[in-house]
Amino acid sequence: MRKIVVELCDIITSRGARLSAAGIVGILKKLGKDTLKDGENQRSVIAVDGALFERYTKFRNCLEETMKELLGDTADSIVIELSNDGSGVGAALLAASHSQYTDLEES
Repeated sequence: MRKIVVELCDIITSRGARLSAAGIVGILKKLGKDTLKDGENQRSVIAVDGALFERYTKFRNCLEETMKELLGDTADSIVIELSNDGSGVGAALLAASHSQYTDLEES
């Protein structure tokens, strides 16, 4: 019974990682970062927060493998990093960017 539970958890983990990778690739495509231009050597860093990515290596490995599968050679220019308190940092960046945008509209 334990083997079945472990196998089921692995299936669910793989699905979650693949869906996460698909979302990340979708955002990269929207930003135009899904392909390398000639002579370009720029890296894109994706900050990920959460215990699942941090502590469950099967999830992390599956996410990275799926990114390579979807992006091909471009995946080498994408770095996925753990960001502790990423949601707090993201909220602060969003608030800062929104306040700058609002300030520009009022000028």
